[in-house]
Amino acid sequence: MDKEKIVIIENDQFAKLVGLELVKVDLGYAEVRMAIQEKHLNGVGIVQGGAIFTLADFAFAAAANAGGKVTVGINANINYFKPAKGKTLLAKATETSSGRSLCNYTVDIFDEDNAVLVAKFTATGFSKN
Repeated sequence: MDKEKIVIIENDQFAKLVGLELVKVDLGYAEVRMAIQEKHLNGVGIVQGGAIFTLADFAFAAAANAGGKVTVGINANINYFKPAKGKTLLAKATETSSGRSLCNYTVDIFDEDNAVLVAKFTATGFSKN
C-alpha cells in the first residue's frame, strides 16, 4: 500500500475524533482498532452501537479505498451479537466482491482477545472513478 493512499484514509477527521487506529491496510482488506474509552459507552455502560458501527465503517472505507479508487458507502447493515468486553475492539474488513463500480465488504468486529465476535457489518460501496 503506498503512503499517499494511507494519508487519504488517515485524513478522516471523524475517525481521529473517535480514536480509531489503522492497524493494517491492503488491497481489499483492512484492520482498525479502537481503544474503548468512557466516551464510547452508552447509558447502561456498554459500548454504544454507533461507536461499533463507526469502527466497522472506517475499516470498510480503508479496505475499499486501498486500491486508489475513491469509494463511498451506499448501503450498510450491522448485527450485534455480544456486548464488547475488554479494553479494545478490532475490526477486520474483507472484500467479498468487486465490479467496475460496486463492491461488497464484510467487517467482523472482535473483542480484545480476537476470540469473541461482537458484531458483523456488511456494506456496499460505489467507486466514483
